[in-house]
Amino acid sequence: MKNEKTYELVLTALFTAIIVIMAFTPLGYIPLVVINATIIHIPVILGALFLGPKKGAFLGFVFGLTSFINNTFKAATASAFVFSPVLAYNVVGVSGIFKSLYICFVPRILVGVVPYFVYILIRRALRSEQKSARIVVNAAASLILFISVRAFIIRLMPDTVNLVVYLPGKVNAVIGTVIGLLAGIVLMAALTVSGRKKGSANIALAYAGLTGAFTNTLLVMSGIFILYRDAYAQAVGVAGEAVLDVIMGVVTFNGIVEAVVAAILVAGVGYALTRVKPVYGKESRAKA
Repeated sequence: MKNEKTYELVLTALFTAIIVIMAFTPLGYIPLVVINATIIHIPVILGALFLGPKKGAFLGFVFGLTSFINNTFKAATASAFVFSPVLAYNVVGVSGIFKSLYICFVPRILVGVVPYFVYILIRRALRSEQKSARIVVNAAASLILFISVRAFIIRLMPDTVNLVVYLPGKVNAVIGTVIGLLAGIVLMAALTVSGRKKGSANIALAYAGLTGAFTNTLLVMSGIFILYRDAYAQAVGVAGEAVLDVIMGVVTFNGIVEAVVAAILVAGVGYALTRVKPVYGKESRAKA
């Protein structure tokens, strides 16, 4: 028992150090041609899985704190105030302190909570005798991959018209849709063939990574829209009515791509960690 507590304390310190290093160096981002995918939330998600939601929430707080420090003292973008109560006070007054505290900390803390329960839910669904539950899980993964691949290819390719004589319009959207569909179908087939138990832990880890990244993106961007719509529009130089389009663009492209990257990394690193330590909790300790 004492050794377990010591091990968890060391692992918590390790994840904390990784978050800090990633936050203050370029290591927190992966260049993907048209986007630098944020991966600072990866150690938070892994912490939630292997240390439990309480320590995961603490790691999420650390993530939020690094965001607060970066945006307060570096302020690399005009919209940095949404993550900094100090800057927000100068922009919108006292209310900005509480608004930015929410955006900076609450989504990040939940990144350290939500993935753990998603992991448990997916594991139970994949172990259940109901084929419908497994089909839903596999179909959801395939749909997310389709949307991600399509969005990535559309952004990667130039916005062209009439590149193909018999295919007028935005060719990149057509190509992205076709390749996205093929990727989704292949993944669906692979997950179906893999069977009920084989690889169920990896699939659950991937979903945990996916939902952890989405938790951050959706809560941050919805918080910006609800709490800072006009101030954010002015900061990024768009009309107030265009803020929703900007936010949806971030969610549907950056958010999805980062979620898929998180799914891959959490599944890979998580699988390696399970060789030396089981995922937190009795349910997750059962043999795959």
